[in-house]
Amino acid sequence: MPKFYLATRQALAIVGQRSGKWSVDLHLEGSAVQCVAVDPYHLNQIYCGTFERGLWRSRNGGASWEAVGEGITNEAITSVELSATERSKEGSVIYAGTEPSAIFRSENRGDTWVELSALRSLPSAPEWSFPPRPHTSHVRCITTDPLVPGRVFAAIEAGALIRSLDGGQTWEDRQPDGPFDTHTLVMHRLEKDRLYSAAGDGFMRPGNGFVQSDDGGLHWYRPDKGLNHHYLWSVAVNPGNPEAVVISAAAGPRQAHSLEQAESAIYYRHYTNSPWYQAQVGLPDSKG
Repeated sequence: MPKFYLATRQALAIVGQRSGKWSVDLHLEGSAVQCVAVDPYHLNQIYCGTFERGLWRSRNGGASWEAVGEGITNEAITSVELSATERSKEGSVIYAGTEPSAIFRSENRGDTWVELSALRSLPSAPEWSFPPRPHTSHVRCITTDPLVPGRVFAAIEAGALIRSLDGGQTWEDRQPDGPFDTHTLVMHRLEKDRLYSAAGDGFMRPGNGFVQSDDGGLHWYRPDKGLNHHYLWSVAVNPGNPEAVVISAAAGPRQAHSLEQAESAIYYRHYTNSPWYQAQVGLPDSKG
């Protein structure tokens, strides 16, 4: 049965199809759900982060939930990621990001956690700031490399995209030409060292100057020909074709997040040097 897990402000929505009909079940209602991740080796094991109630785990596909997170010192869980390449004796290695910005790691399916404290010692850390709450920042996105064990990327909202090569024990600070405000970062199983960053400062790919050069995020460029909106929130890539990319974009943060000024767009491209095209057929109006 196809199943989708959707993190919303009001609850975790589990959408399923049975006998050709779709149904929606709500869980963790009133918890300000921020993120959700499924264990790639145990599909019934799901992790859900909330803003004020910490991290939750389900062992039965979302039918019931238990609070986990011993060792996580912050209640606001803003990102969660399960590694497809790092495994312990008990299962997949899990990373959780929080507000204030910190990352925790678990090797026992979320029972206990250890902070990866080197992150908070990075030179750029004092400059990290989330505009609606400028006194703090958070880990918006954690992306583990699907091909290289121990390589982890973390997007701080706002201020840095950082990288670790040893499972978070040490971190490399942001690159001078790298994205400042990544919201979604994607890697691809068919292209080693390739990254796709959907950020408040645009769409970015590894490259040197104006030329693509997949190097795992050491250099960056902005292939934005055809884009009329440059505040990006999400990026998705065809699992079978790393050149086929879809992004969501807006003119700025107010148009992306404000109900009163909402105006957003979907763009796509089919190959690396292609311009972006705005998708319109089958979609509602950009405004509203």
